[in-house]
Amino acid sequence: MSGTGTPEIDQSELAALAQAAKEQDLSVAVVASRWHEVVMDGLIAGSKRFFDQVSVTDVTVIRAPGSFELPVIASHAAQRFDVVVALGVVIRGGTPHFDYVCSAATEGLSQVALGTGTPVGFGLLTCDDEAQAIDRAGLEGSKEDKGFEASHAALAAAVEIAALQS
Repeated sequence: MSGTGTPEIDQSELAALAQAAKEQDLSVAVVASRWHEVVMDGLIAGSKRFFDQVSVTDVTVIRAPGSFELPVIASHAAQRFDVVVALGVVIRGGTPHFDYVCSAATEGLSQVALGTGTPVGFGLLTCDDEAQAIDRAGLEGSKEDKGFEASHAALAAAVEIAALQS
């Protein structure tokens, strides 16, 4: 299981993020793929759960056709929003398509973050099968909640960037 080593997010950290997000009046775009609806519903719900916990209310969900399109939509969102969370899932099939989509989406999202300076939470699941995706989707019975984690990472990065700039 990939969750080994995941840092614990305690209530004091959530409170500090909530305070910083309020002070900075941050706006958030959650860019989410449409493929694999059940998994995506879980990832989006996890993201919303995180932003609810830190009282960030300016959250807009933008749907992408697929994971390959996440970077271009995230790039446009990064021009309008303070924080971007990219959510998607690619499940390995019998062709090299999986490798191309995963590589392009990962590299593209990295370029968006570095090119714009806008934090991009990386919530792209790259799984061998649907069971692995469901186990990471934050659904009832899932072992991990990657939508929550990607949202936390993006907001925490935004808060750290603001501290570095002050």
